[in-house]
Amino acid sequence: MSKENKKSLLGACPVDKDGREILLSLKNVDITFGKGDNAVHAVTDASFDIYRGETFSLVGESGSGKTTIGRAVIRVNPLAAGEIDYRGTRISGKISHALDREVIRNIQMVFQDPAASLNERATVDYIISEGLYNFHLFKNEADRVRKVENIIDEVGLLPEHLTRYPHEFSGGQRQRIGIARAMVMEPELVVADEPISALDVSIRAQVLNLMKKFQKEKHLTYLFIAHDLSVVRFISDRIGVIYKGRIVEVASAEELFNYPLHPYTHSLISAIPIPDPQLEKNKILYTYDPSIHDYSVDKPEFVDIGHDHWVYGNKEEIEKYKKLREKGEPIKAITITHDPEKIKMSAEEKEALNTAAEEQFLAAPVHDTGNRLYAVASFFLPVLGLIAAFLFRRFNYIRNYRMCKKGAVIGFIVLGVILLLFLLLLLLAVV
Repeated sequence: MSKENKKSLLGACPVDKDGREILLSLKNVDITFGKGDNAVHAVTDASFDIYRGETFSLVGESGSGKTTIGRAVIRVNPLAAGEIDYRGTRISGKISHALDREVIRNIQMVFQDPAASLNERATVDYIISEGLYNFHLFKNEADRVRKVENIIDEVGLLPEHLTRYPHEFSGGQRQRIGIARAMVMEPELVVADEPISALDVSIRAQVLNLMKKFQKEKHLTYLFIAHDLSVVRFISDRIGVIYKGRIVEVASAEELFNYPLHPYTHSLISAIPIPDPQLEKNKILYTYDPSIHDYSVDKPEFVDIGHDHWVYGNKEEIEKYKKLREKGEPIKAITITHDPEKIKMSAEEKEALNTAAEEQFLAAPVHDTGNRLYAVASFFLPVLGLIAAFLFRRFNYIRNYRMCKKGAVIGFIVLGVILLLFLLLLLLAVV
C-alpha cells in the first residue's frame, strides 16, 4: 500500500496548544472482560495523549491494566466505552477493512516474552518476512531478502541466523528477532510491552539502546509498558502511572520523579531498589493505602495542575497538590533512616542481616570453615582460644573466629564455676 493511500486514510496528526503533534489519543477508555455480575473492569476512564517522536511510558504494578491498554491500541482488546484515535482518526470499535490494515501496518508491538511470541516452527527468515508478505511491502524476492538482511544486521544478528529456529537462540537474541519483526514494517508507533523484563540484567541495556537507536534513526514513537521505574526514568519523555485500571498521574519523567504528587506514585518510587545494601536496609518503604481518599461526596477528576502535570483527585486533593507543586521544592519520595527504632524489623531479621553482613561470604578465605575442633580446643585452652579468635578476626576468618570465641567463653564459664565450687569447699573445710 502506498504512502499516499496511507495519508488519505489517516490524515494529518492534530496539534495541541503547544504545537506538539498528537499521534495517539485515548479518550475516557473503559475495558471490561465478562458480562453482568461477573464483569471485570480492567481499565476505567483512561485518558492520555502520545506525541509524535516521544517515548510515553505506562507504569504500575502487575495487574494494573498496562498490557490491557497496549493490546487495545493494537485492536486486540475491544473497548466498553471511550475511543482511541490514531492521527486524529478513530481506530477503536468497528472500522473499515482498509483502515484496519493501515493500523496493523503502522502500529507494531514488541511482546514481553520473546520465547512465546515467536513461532517455534518457523525460521527467523519467515518470522521477519511474514508482515512483508501480508502487506506486499517488497517489489520482488531480491528486495525482500535485502530488507530482511538489513534489519537483521541492524538488530545485531548475522545473515546465517535467518535459517535457524527461535529455540536455537538466547532470550536476548529472541527479543532482537521480535524487534526486527516489528521494525521491518517501518511503523510509526511501537507498543513495547515490558520488552526487557524477561531478559538477563546484562542484556537489558543492550535491548534498550537498540530501541533508542531505532527511535532516533526512524523517528519512532513508543508506548513503553513497564513496572521498573528505575529503567523508565532514563528512557521516557513522559510517564503515566496506572493503579487498578485508572490513570492517576501523568507528567514528564523528571517532573514526575521530582514531584510525585499522587500517593501511589510516591509508593512506586519509594520501592525502587537502592544498589547500596546498607541504604536499602535503612530505607523506609512507603505503602499506598487507597482508604486515605474520601470520594463519597467530593468526586475525583483527572486535572492538569500546571507544568503539564496531570493528577487524579477530588477538589481538596487537587488544591493540596497544586500548593505542593507551586512551592517548587522537590518532593522526597525515598527516605533513609539511621535510627534503628524506626526500622520496622524483627530481632531475628536484624540478627540475620547483621550475620550476613559480617560473614562477607564472597570475601571469606577458603579455609574459613568454622570447624568445631576450634571450639573444643578453645574450651580446654580458653586463653589460647581467645588469642586464636583475635588472630582469626583480624584476618577475616569470621567462622573460625566465632568457633574459637564460643569455645573460649564456655571454657572460662566452666573454669569460673569450678573455681567457685573450690572456694566454697575450702570455706566449709575451714569452718
